[in-house]
Amino acid sequence: MIKECRLAVKVLPKTARCEIAGWENDELKIRLRAVPEKGEANRALIAFLSEVLDLPKSAIELIRGETSRHKLLLIRGLDRAEVDKKIGLREK
Repeated sequence: MIKECRLAVKVLPKTARCEIAGWENDELKIRLRAVPEKGEANRALIAFLSEVLDLPKSAIELIRGETSRHKLLLIRGLDRAEVDKKIGLREK
């Protein structure tokens, strides 16, 4: 069986540091230093989450929201419970 899950994310670009900022509704808020130009924030988001989740960048795919702050990611190799555990936050 293939493990994968979808994760809704709200990106807050151009912040002082990269960090997970908690949940807002059903979206995980992530602060990124990158600017939202020419895909930089999208690349930074995938790189940041690959470190947090200990996955290769290729295991994280942006499936919706390329030019929006609201994004949907497909994460391969982990189920939702494993993602939540690695993130260290629980949805309220």
